[in-house]
Order: sequence, then structure tokens, then C-alpha cells
Amino acid sequence: MQAGATPRPLRAIKAGGLNGRVRVPGDKSISHRAFLFGGLAAGTTRVTGLLEGEDVIATGRAMRAMGAQIRKEGDAYIVDGVGNGCLLEPEAPLDFGNAGTGVRLTMGLVGPYDFGATFVGDASLSRRPMGRVLDPLRLMGVQVVSRSGDRLPLSIHGPRAAAPISYRVPMASAQVKSAVLLAGLNTPGVTTVIEPVMTRDHTEKMLQGFGAEISVETDGEGARHIALTGQGPLRAVENLEVPGDPSSAGFPIVAALIVPGSDVVVENVLMNPTRAGLVETLLEMGASIEITNQRQSGGEAVADLRVRHSQLTAVDVPAERAPFMIDEYPVLAMAAAFAEGTTRMNGLDELRVKESDRLAAVAAGLAANGIRHEEGPDFLTVTGDPEGRGPSGFYGGGTVATHLDHRIAMSFLVLGTATQNPVTVDDARMIATSFPEFEAMMAGLGAELMAVGA
Repeated sequence: MQAGATPRPLRAIKAGGLNGRVRVPGDKSISHRAFLFGGLAAGTTRVTGLLEGEDVIATGRAMRAMGAQIRKEGDAYIVDGVGNGCLLEPEAPLDFGNAGTGVRLTMGLVGPYDFGATFVGDASLSRRPMGRVLDPLRLMGVQVVSRSGDRLPLSIHGPRAAAPISYRVPMASAQVKSAVLLAGLNTPGVTTVIEPVMTRDHTEKMLQGFGAEISVETDGEGARHIALTGQGPLRAVENLEVPGDPSSAGFPIVAALIVPGSDVVVENVLMNPTRAGLVETLLEMGASIEITNQRQSGGEAVADLRVRHSQLTAVDVPAERAPFMIDEYPVLAMAAAFAEGTTRMNGLDELRVKESDRLAAVAAGLAANGIRHEEGPDFLTVTGDPEGRGPSGFYGGGTVATHLDHRIAMSFLVLGTATQNPVTVDDARMIATSFPEFEAMMAGLGAELMAVGA
């Protein structure tokens, strides 16, 4: 999405009931890693179910620029990798658009290579801090050049021989953990990441699937020690199926819960325990979510979820659950707006450094639509009403500033399907970064989304 292009405001109008079966796009985290690991492994990996959002495609372009061959055949992507340690120096800057996961993981992957690489992104990504990834890379010998305080655009250059490190992650971040492990792939010796709080574990699982020598142990204090032996071979995975993204599934799930008369089945949802925090929280709130057809796909647990309109009750969401649902708090706030009582969400400091300051953006959007709330440094409370009434009357009627953040846009469009008054987002273009099918999917369930001024 190009900065400076014309915004596309979109409005959601109260729905009469959402019904149908949908399948959300492939998981974003696994899709990024499919291109990264497939592009690095020796041989050919066939990927199905890949999320074709702009963020993931940017990661694919970066791997092509460093020697991987990637083509689409029917519904599958065919990835011919270069072999571990054999990436080529990119001839031009690697443009990641809005892809925070893609840029941070790729920095880790190329950091130990004895060549230079420049990373650029759009206006939103250029405001996001990269220091949490660059700090451990510096310890491995990577040089970093940036004129904007470890923000994009920046250039890195690897050492002649990177140094393995044992790195204790200072915050719960799957991106930092993964970047260090990917840097360890082309580093001699054993690189170890110590993770005091477990985060999504797709990197560990997928590295094992691609043949990396990796082990995971838990110490007496509950910290995970992930040890990777570098410079070993990676083998292509013949068929890699990407399950449905639980973060994307959150939008039709919450919409079905808050719109009376709704009965929706969301198929093929990733149910990895490190990603199931939203479903766990909604069940605690009294949501009618039936987990069916549980199975294994591509080494991950998946299931179909039948969701029906429910009377929700407020809960306190513990801070330790945040790593398992960090991207889902905006849409959880929409569910909380229709729950009886005050829902408190704790441990949200990570939301301050997402595509936008998501905590501030959610609070401002709630205020614009008459929903009682309180924003703290690392918490949010939402005082809901099952009838959709706030201090000044029925919810809705406001315009939400999305700050180029796809999850803010989709969350408040979900809100508008249940509010008496319409809800408008100031720009819907960025939804394509993670969920290109969102508008069509919601319309197919019975939602009414309309362009403003059309």
C-alpha cells in the first residue's frame, strides 16, 4: 500500500443476523515462515493455504531477491530453496511494505551473512522500533547503520564469522525469539534463546520439520531454553499446508457472537495452544463456540468452530495470556462492548508498538462510538451493555482513525455490524495486508459494508 494514496473510508451497518460457513486465509505467521524456510532449504517445498496478503507477498519478494525461486501453480506456491548458508546479496533494498513480522525475521535470517542488505517499508512500518531485534544481532557481530534510531530505512552488514550467543529475551516476543534463531542458522556453534514467557512456537516446530538440529528444554523456573546448532542442512518439506489464521478468524467469530440471530461456522482454524487465547477468553465470557472436527494438519492442531450469538459476561483477562492473543485484543474489545459488566485486559504494553499504537487507537475508536472504557499504560477496560447502549445512547455513529492499521479497521467494522448506528473507518485499504477477502467474506455472511460517498 503506497503512502499518500487516496484513503478508502468504509462503513458498517447493523446486520440482521450473520449465517454461513467461511474459511479464513492461511495463518500469517506460518505463511511468512513458509517462504523464509522454504526459500532457505535445499530442494522444493510445495505450500498450500498460504495467506496471499501484501505482508506475506513482501516476504516472498525478499526471498526471491536473495536467490530463492518462488512460483504459483494453481492453489499452491512452489518454493525452490537455495540451501542453508547460500543466500545471495540483494541487489536492491528489500521493501517490506507494512510487514513487521517479515522484516524482523528476515533481518535475523540475513544478519550473519558477510554481505550488506538494506531494509525499507511504508510510513507505518518506518515508525515501528527494530531495536529489539537488532540488539541481539549486534551481539553476534552484525553492523547496523540507521539515521533514525533503529527504525527503517536501515542497513545491516554481517561479520566474516558470526558469534553464537545465549540470549534471554527481555520481553514476550515471538519475533525476537525467531529472529535470533534464524540468525543462528548461519552461525557456527549453538545459538540459544531463553524465553521466560512462552510465545507462539511456530518457528521451533517448523525448523524441526525442515530438519534443523534444535532442542527445547524447560528449566525449574518455567523458562524455555531453545538451542539451535548452526550451519547444518535444511531439507525442503514436500507438502506444507498452512492452517487458517486464528487472528483473522477472530473477526467473524466476534461478529457472530454480538449480532443477534447469528450462526456461523469458521472452518480449518489453527488451534495451537500458543494462539488460542481469544477463543479461551470468549469461552470464559460465555460464548457459544463449539469446537468440532479436531485434527492435525501440517504438524499443527486445527478445528472447525461453530459460533452462535451469545449473552456475554465481562471477565478479567490475565496479563500472562497476552502473548497468546496479542493481535486479538482489538476485536476482543468489540465483544467486551456487548458483555454485561466491565472487562479488564491486562499486560497490553506490546500493543503500543504494533502497526499503530493499538491500545490508543482502540480507546479512541471506542470513545468515538460512545462505549465506556478506560485506557491505562498497559491495560484497557471496557464497560459493556448487551443492548449496545452507552452514556449518550446507542453505540455507533462515529468515525474511527485506523492509523494505517488493518486490525483496527476490521475490528471496528465488526463493531458496526452490531451497533444501532453505523460505524465508519477512515481507511480500509490496509486490510489487504492480512485479509484480502475480509469484505467479501463478511458480505457473504450477511454484513453490510458500504463505501462512504459511493
